[in-house]
Amino acid sequence: MQVDQTIHTPVHGLVIKQPEKRTMPSAVIDGQKNLVGLSREELMDALQEIGAEKFRAKQIWQWIYHHGTTDFTAMSNIAKPMQQKLAEHFVIARPTISKDMISFDGTRKWLIDFPDKNRVEVVHIPEEDRGTLCVSSQVGCTLTCTFCHTGTQKLVRNLSAAEIVGQVMMARDCLDEWPTPKEGRRLSNIVMMGMGEPLYNYEQVAKALKMVMDPEGIAISKRKITLSTSGVVPVMEQCGRELGVNLAVSLHAVNNELRSEIVPINRKWPIEELMHACRHYYPEGGSSGRRITFEYVMLKGVNDSDADARELVRLIKGIPAKVNLIPFNAWPGAPYECSSNNRIRAFSDIVHAAGYVTPVRTPRGQDILAACGQLKSDSERKKGEKVQL
Repeated sequence: MQVDQTIHTPVHGLVIKQPEKRTMPSAVIDGQKNLVGLSREELMDALQEIGAEKFRAKQIWQWIYHHGTTDFTAMSNIAKPMQQKLAEHFVIARPTISKDMISFDGTRKWLIDFPDKNRVEVVHIPEEDRGTLCVSSQVGCTLTCTFCHTGTQKLVRNLSAAEIVGQVMMARDCLDEWPTPKEGRRLSNIVMMGMGEPLYNYEQVAKALKMVMDPEGIAISKRKITLSTSGVVPVMEQCGRELGVNLAVSLHAVNNELRSEIVPINRKWPIEELMHACRHYYPEGGSSGRRITFEYVMLKGVNDSDADARELVRLIKGIPAKVNLIPFNAWPGAPYECSSNNRIRAFSDIVHAAGYVTPVRTPRGQDILAACGQLKSDSERKKGEKVQL
């Protein structure tokens, strides 16, 4: 496959890379089935259809997800005749990178394309002790939270498991992380906090995350994965039972009137129901020492008073929790301003005094619109077109 040479071009302090050409993820590409996104059982069935032995499924699974190979000829424990047969029927595909941008602070954002011309954004946030990848679950979003740029983009469709896990594999390609190093990993954590509401696409998100967590695959622990929801209450318990990944809840207000205004899903599942679901998310309860993260965007004069902080403490009482305070990240046309540093500090002090860890999230990637609440692609649902779920 021909690859374009990477070009670094500084533009207003950014580094924009012209990406190498990659094959797009789809169930079938030029008559060949894409193996990325298939469960172990589906992979075994696909291989049996071409006469491959059952045990080949484990071998190929490890080559795809643990080693990150896209070339059947690199599978050294598979005989050449079988390698050729695999190449005739299958591909190991990645998303197509349309744009690759790097912020002043090292945050990296990819705009990736799918075969139907829809796009999503993926963000990598490097830190001293970890590297976190922010993954999207939908093209657009149906929630219309008023402080979130993604919410201004109507939902186009859900992503498939192949498209979700493909974001992780694409990032690892770009970060040159195959096979995974034991120390100093540049991609150690996953957050389902990109475009979309993950629990409105639970089946495909769960399928993808099981591939990410598989010890013979990408092998990222459930304790290194965080799923963020705005409060799809009926699915929260299922997610905790089946996946057990960390849960982050986009709270952002402490009373139903305000939360229904800025997080409209609250009209369907109000705060009382949301708090009940949080208390029952981890099957083992508080005995595991694991905490729910409550995300709270700081909006000047809207939800940032001392009274709001005290009510937040009352709401989460008895829930093992930490509270992430998120300075509002502006985007074109945003109707809010960020709370002042002094106001954020006063709010934090009240919650911290009640015994909760209350970090203030440092904005990352603002100059490339990669910070929390800033993601948005140019994909649009055509007039009269039904949402693809």
